[in-house]
Amino acid sequence: MKKIITLLISSLLLVSTTACENPAKNSADAPSNVQESPKAPDVKSADDTKKDAQSELRRKQLNADIKAREQRNNVTGGDPDRATGDIKSEVRSKLEANIPGSQLTINADKQGAVVISGTVPNAADKTKIDGLTKQIKGVKTVTSDKVVVAPATKK
Repeated sequence: MKKIITLLISSLLLVSTTACENPAKNSADAPSNVQESPKAPDVKSADDTKKDAQSELRRKQLNADIKAREQRNNVTGGDPDRATGDIKSEVRSKLEANIPGSQLTINADKQGAVVISGTVPNAADKTKIDGLTKQIKGVKTVTSDKVVVAPATKK
């Protein structure tokens, strides 16, 4: 019986650790992880991403996601130490809504450190990243030096 319980607990820990390694992406074309070098998106991909981020339905979805996660956090007493999945999701939603046309990958750890990589359409959008990210409860530090300004290119 003890062996079965040990096996179940070990399996659960393995699955939960593996699940925490997936970064949040605000676009299907964003880099797969924060270490990957970002590439300039092609024009069609950038237009599709921008249209999606600017649609009224998508904005409502993003706002509802942020609101739901904040309400769940407030139910437990407004704990400043948040789950990494909640931080990644809220940062992704915030950046997608406020920087349309970006292709960003977001990762976070339990200490509230957020790492962002990918591309943005212009320099003004790049300067918004740190401020928008720090608006999310639980974010303590932001590293966005791997974000590059890369306007869409024709392929």
